[in-house]
Amino acid sequence: MKQILITGASKGIGLAIARRFYADGYKVLICARGQAGLDTAKAEMPNLVTYVCDLSDKSAVKALATTVNAEHGTLDVLVNNGGVFLPGQLHSEDDEIFEKLIATNLFSAYYLSKALLPNMIAAGKGTVVNMCSIASITAYSAGGSYSASKFGMHGFSKSLREEMKPKGIRVIAVLPGATLTDSWAGANIPEERFIPAEDIATLVHTAVHLSPRSVVEDIVIRPQLGDL
Repeated sequence: MKQILITGASKGIGLAIARRFYADGYKVLICARGQAGLDTAKAEMPNLVTYVCDLSDKSAVKALATTVNAEHGTLDVLVNNGGVFLPGQLHSEDDEIFEKLIATNLFSAYYLSKALLPNMIAAGKGTVVNMCSIASITAYSAGGSYSASKFGMHGFSKSLREEMKPKGIRVIAVLPGATLTDSWAGANIPEERFIPAEDIATLVHTAVHLSPRSVVEDIVIRPQLGDL
C-alpha cells in the first residue's frame, strides 16, 4: 500500500488532499496541532493515521519524523502543507510574528523533509509536495512575514528539486491563490470568489500520479475572477 504524510491536514487544503488520497487507497498519515480536529477527520476516515504536532516546534517536528520512519518506513509522498497566516508588515510587526511564521511555514518543511528523504533516496523514488502560495511570487503590502516565509518555501522547493533530480525524487511546488479555508473566516467575501480546496487536492493528486519521467514543477492556481 502506498503511503502519504500530509502536515496541517485536519482542515482546509490538507484535509481535502487527505480525502483524495484516502479514497484512492493510500495509507494516509496526517498531523495537526489539535487533537480535536484529528479526531473529527478520523471519524470520517477510520483508517487514517493521526499525530499531534506543533510545526513551529523544531523538536516536535523531528520527533514526528522519527516516529513516521520507525512506524511506517518509506513514504511515497510527503506533503508539506502545514502553515499559518498572520497579516502584518515587516517594518512594524513584532519579532515574534516573523519567528513564528518562518518556523511554521518554512523551517518545518526543511526539518521534516531532511529527516524523511533518506528512505525515499534509498528507494530511488518518491514525491515531495510543498504548499507555497501566490504570496510566494507576489508581494502584498500586508503580506509581511507570511510572504517572506512563502517566498522562502518556493526557493526551498526549487533548490530541493535540483538536489533530488538525480535521485529519482520529484519536488512539486503548489502556489494557490485565495482558497476557501478558515484563513478567510469572517472576511465577508462571496464563496464563489474562492478556489475550492478540493480543486487543489485534485491537482496535487494528478501531479503525483504522472509518469515518474515527468514532473509538474510549479502549480499556480488562482480564483477565476482573479486574486483577492
